[in-house]
Amino acid sequence: MPKLKIILPLLASLSALSACSDDSPIASDNSVVADLPTKSEPGVNTTSSPSADFNTDRNAYFGDLHVHTMYSFDAFMFGTTSSPDEAYEFAKGGTIVHPAGFDMKLQVPLDFYGVTDHAYYLGVLRQLANPDSEISQHPIASGMSTLGGVLERRQKYSEVNQFMRSENGHEINDSGIQKSAWDDIVAAANRHNDPGNFTSFIAYEYTASAPDAARLHRNVIFKGDEAPELPFSQLDSSNPEDLWQWMDDNRAAGFESLAIPHNSNGSNGKMFMLTDNSGRPLDDAYANQRIRNEPLVEITQIKGSSDTHPALSPFDEWAEFEIFPYRIATYLDSDPNGSYVRQALLNGIQMQAGQGFNPYKFGVIGSSDTHNGTHAGEEYDHWGGSSLFDADGVLRGSVPLPEPTADDDLYAQTYYDKWGAAGLAGVWAEENTRGSIYDAFRRKETFGTSGTRMKVRFFAGYDLPNPDDPDVITKSYADGVPMGGDLIGEAGNSPSFFTWVAKDPNSAPLDRVQIIKGWIENGETVEEVYDVACSSGDVDPANHRCSDNGARVDITDCSFSAGVGAAQLRASWQDPNFDPDQHAFYYVRGLENPTCRWSTWDAIRAGVQPNPELHPTLQERVWSSPIWVTPAQ
Repeated sequence: MPKLKIILPLLASLSALSACSDDSPIASDNSVVADLPTKSEPGVNTTSSPSADFNTDRNAYFGDLHVHTMYSFDAFMFGTTSSPDEAYEFAKGGTIVHPAGFDMKLQVPLDFYGVTDHAYYLGVLRQLANPDSEISQHPIASGMSTLGGVLERRQKYSEVNQFMRSENGHEINDSGIQKSAWDDIVAAANRHNDPGNFTSFIAYEYTASAPDAARLHRNVIFKGDEAPELPFSQLDSSNPEDLWQWMDDNRAAGFESLAIPHNSNGSNGKMFMLTDNSGRPLDDAYANQRIRNEPLVEITQIKGSSDTHPALSPFDEWAEFEIFPYRIATYLDSDPNGSYVRQALLNGIQMQAGQGFNPYKFGVIGSSDTHNGTHAGEEYDHWGGSSLFDADGVLRGSVPLPEPTADDDLYAQTYYDKWGAAGLAGVWAEENTRGSIYDAFRRKETFGTSGTRMKVRFFAGYDLPNPDDPDVITKSYADGVPMGGDLIGEAGNSPSFFTWVAKDPNSAPLDRVQIIKGWIENGETVEEVYDVACSSGDVDPANHRCSDNGARVDITDCSFSAGVGAAQLRASWQDPNFDPDQHAFYYVRGLENPTCRWSTWDAIRAGVQPNPELHPTLQERVWSSPIWVTPAQ
């Protein structure tokens, strides 16, 4: 961590049900072993010889499943030359030199990583720029080997991108180049996989788009050390249902995988539609195939949060968090309706209640989507996500231009100023191995953060232990269900929900923990946010809110309040309006105290005032996967 003028807060004194010391067993959790598990069974070893950190109550591991290197057509044009090998070395604690000349290095290495280069024209643009390659003789390759600054790269990128999408694009769709790049990606993932210490997944990105520039992208993650000969790409089909069929066919052939939709916020309402790709009403077959292949969704990344939107959740005071309003790579507004995770969860249980199927029963992760070969999850040390295109504060719109534009703009007119620093994927798994972590993906015992390494536990049950019980985690697994699981409603009985959130040791203390409920009442979807644990004291029963804990940020130096906040917050909570006959879901959102946004850090380093059009601070957060409550049949 760089030298920062930060006043590290002391811990607030809280009741036994709200705050606890750093010695509490938040660091562990539970597991299961089948490819398509339906029930969580803790303590199952998926390997013949457990690693040293094997934990029957499961450990929290952090990673990034959305990273682009030189083989992605856009990353290469942005200036990225980092290879998959370099990306994995970076994730393990190594250094990558940014194309702009500065070093990129994580403060704390990651536990797992997946290079997810675009299958679309995989590796082709890199070879267009290689004067020794045959394909470099194609007319569209003119100037590729001598690309210079940002303006020149933007112009050439636009030209090449337009050509690839034209009827002549097949002329550079070289399967041999793609196969060579894919083989290197697969080999790199296998070279760097180190069971017990670091997990690397064979992966790629499927980049389908709808005709209205809506993005329907997915990252495909393989479980094992083998993969199909070539990845399925937009050039094979722009219909995600065809991707799922390809995955089903490969699963039958021994290649287990899952897909993770991302940037639903930029999908213009297309990611979570109420019809299939052809406009037909959804049915049981669609729901089963989708959730079989897409058990998770990416809830946050550099291109914004996809949890919810103020227009969809007007009574959620924290809904306006890192909202990116456009369809990805455009300035076209993205319709919130059908684009956000919470609404999809609500629509899913509505379909479950009315039609008996749920295509949107997914867990959540975060990731970054950087095109630097790196994860970039630190607000205080942000290096952008698009290589040379957003390499400094001026390009990112956080620092004034050297001279105003002809239109008297003081800052670059860019959407990079609306991007976040990153996100992280979290899992609870017995050990740091492909099998154990992948099984956590499958059972949805996953969580996402906005970039810091907060940990969250979440259980529901009718006989959960006292939160003070030293064996609370073991007993909660035995007597309840963890995040990602299902609880059957019992007439005359209300379950308790146990949550436990721990702060990132290198970030701000916690402000509060919330449980977000969605349910079906009289055929309509309803949502509510409950504060359940407060660093400021008890929850006000009248409005289900914590009081303001008084934490503040000095944006002149990014120091924050001392003596405010908690290292950990936990709560045992019962829904005051629980109805065992209603379909419902619950998930946790934990909030840090406010800290400086990356754009404010940029301004401080440049010796200028923060851009007044940008939020100067933010509250980093963690989201758990849901627990679903289903009425007894």
